[in-house]
Amino acid sequence: MEKDISKTLSTAANALGITLGAKEVSQFTTYYNELLKWNEKINLVSVKSELDIPMKHFIDSLTLLPFIKNKKGRFLDIGSGAGFPGVPLKIVLNSLKVSLLESSRKKSSFLKHIIRSLKLTDIFVITSRAEGLMENKSYRGCFDTVTSRATFKLPEYLQMGAFFLSESGILIAMKGKKADEEVTEAAGMSQTLGLKYILSQEITLPFTGDFRRIIIYEKSSL
Repeated sequence: MEKDISKTLSTAANALGITLGAKEVSQFTTYYNELLKWNEKINLVSVKSELDIPMKHFIDSLTLLPFIKNKKGRFLDIGSGAGFPGVPLKIVLNSLKVSLLESSRKKSSFLKHIIRSLKLTDIFVITSRAEGLMENKSYRGCFDTVTSRATFKLPEYLQMGAFFLSESGILIAMKGKKADEEVTEAAGMSQTLGLKYILSQEITLPFTGDFRRIIIYEKSSL
């Protein structure tokens, strides 16, 4: 099974223009095994096929890699859950300083466990809701990149993300096919928040053919 996962990950990453070294493949394999083990105790991810974790979680997270402007900057993953997209991105881009924001204590426990298991540094778990963290003014404008795979509607997500985003920082929204309506709904709000709409990129995941849309905003002065 581990050989199959390793080959699947390497092949899929190559299709995205990403080369995984032996260390990265080993870390992803450990991540996969620990995720399955913990998933028996707490509900971390839905697993309906062998491709779900490597493709819909690991590789899906890595689709953000080309869009991260500051590769050594501070990165906030809102509603990280089992660590997506923050942990896979940290595995491949070690220079990134990652904060995983997760309100569930059980999921936060898993995140701390996987960080130790993978021997990752400069990656932190913040156990809080985004709304609660926004009450701490020291986090305002603190991050160069903000993203989320949580199910926030775009207008709500922009309000959260804009608070945490530094000047010229980028906010990345990970969406599915029906994103156009949300983009239209968020247009006026984005301008008010000082967020400039940059691009919308469509991506099809290897092997599964799942469709993703990545939407980028940049923080500018009001």
